[in-house]
Amino acid sequence: MTRKGWCPGALRPMPAGDGLLLRVRPHCSRLDPDQGTGLVRISESFGNGQLDLGSRATLQLRGVREGSLPEVHRRLQALDLLDPDPRVEARRNIMTTPFWREGDGTLELVRRLEEALLNAPDLPPKFGFAIDTGECPALQGASADIRIERSGKDLLLRADGMARGERVEPQAAMARILELLNWFASCGQARMAKAVAAGIVPALHADAAPDPQAPLDEILRAAPLLFAPFGAVTSQILAELTDSALRLTPWRAVLPEGHARSELWLTDPSHPLLRVSACIGAPGCASSSIETRALARDLAAIVPEGRHLHVSGCGKGCAHPAPAHVTLTGREGRFDLVLNGPAGGKPALCGLTGIDIPDMMRGHLGS
Repeated sequence: MTRKGWCPGALRPMPAGDGLLLRVRPHCSRLDPDQGTGLVRISESFGNGQLDLGSRATLQLRGVREGSLPEVHRRLQALDLLDPDPRVEARRNIMTTPFWREGDGTLELVRRLEEALLNAPDLPPKFGFAIDTGECPALQGASADIRIERSGKDLLLRADGMARGERVEPQAAMARILELLNWFASCGQARMAKAVAAGIVPALHADAAPDPQAPLDEILRAAPLLFAPFGAVTSQILAELTDSALRLTPWRAVLPEGHARSELWLTDPSHPLLRVSACIGAPGCASSSIETRALARDLAAIVPEGRHLHVSGCGKGCAHPAPAHVTLTGREGRFDLVLNGPAGGKPALCGLTGIDIPDMMRGHLGS
């Protein structure tokens, strides 16, 4: 297995510098206690004990040995964490708001969407869905191509990139989504927002705008979230919480359904380490020529509140695809510095070493 760089799944793992990477997509972005415990045991027995919280409310197992895949798949299937085949798995890229309430219809919408996607066309690898129908909207800044939201008491179907969406009844929503997917599959685009920006607009009625979302920092402060710097956790850290069901989020944090607490997780969303994103870097990723997270930790203290630093091992920007105030992109053992752009963007400075970077950063992040 030599190909690198695709969007991995559990059935289609990706080789990394530390072994195979398996991305697990829990139904409704939720792990019950048995599933959490089972993933801890799989990570300890067949991986390297390292896990990642993804930016689409997923969880990744790291360091899995290729010879262990059949047993890992058997255990994931027993935990209801495995899809029937890789094509279904790739389409079931659904992010569920962590703020749903029992009986508000959110979980039923997710189940209906999962069933509908069994008959959907194949979609680009990063194409995804957001079910943002909790008490308050929370996912408008998260990466998704088709969104189910609320506008007052109504359900709203919205294509990413469009300010307004189409009011739909719950019973009719999935048929409309399949129509939208068949249209998108024929238009030759990779992401919905890029299609809309290019004037390739789906035939959705612009009935209403979604309910406005509060600033994300207010949402994060108000919720009892537990954050993992860089989204990185160990099996032991995850095991601290498995007495409770866990709702995964796009903020590399979990929302326990009980009163789980651990000193190994961060609870303050304004913590300096949460102003920095960094991929695993070298040697954990074969695409990276440079170590990332130690540098990111060292630099976190000089990142002002309200600013974001992204340290990327290469130009792909897996840890933070969006622009950041400052992005350091690894290239041939050194870093390029990008201002207000993503990894791989046009650099303002090239060939920086770890010694050069702190003084450069103070000037650019303070401005």
